[in-house]
Amino acid sequence: QVQLVESGGGLVQPGGSLRLSCATSGKIESINVMGWYRQAPGKERELVARITSGGSTNYADSVKGRFTISRDRAKNTIYLQMNNLKAEDTAVYYCNLVQGRYGMNYWGQGTQVTVSS
Repeated sequence: QVQLVESGGGLVQPGGSLRLSCATSGKIESINVMGWYRQAPGKERELVARITSGGSTNYADSVKGRFTISRDRAKNTIYLQMNNLKAEDTAVYYCNLVQGRYGMNYWGQGTQVTVSS
């Protein structure tokens, strides 16, 4: 049973920083893609950033230059360093894992990030 557990969300002022973590457990395959998505109230869930098992990354245009995704393969954990946060970054952030020949999707429970003064 694959499980993803996010942590690190919270309340931060505009311009501040937060670091999200996503720890995985269970059968994690060597080839996979992990990522962060977010969903703001009344909006659809959107991709924030993702990273392949080979280390390739891609980002949403809205976070380029401010957010950095990274992974610790030994710990099967990914991180999202978020700098210069803006009010529009407020959302529930979800960790995602895609693996397997059929592209199975796994999701964490989400962590709230609120950017407000």
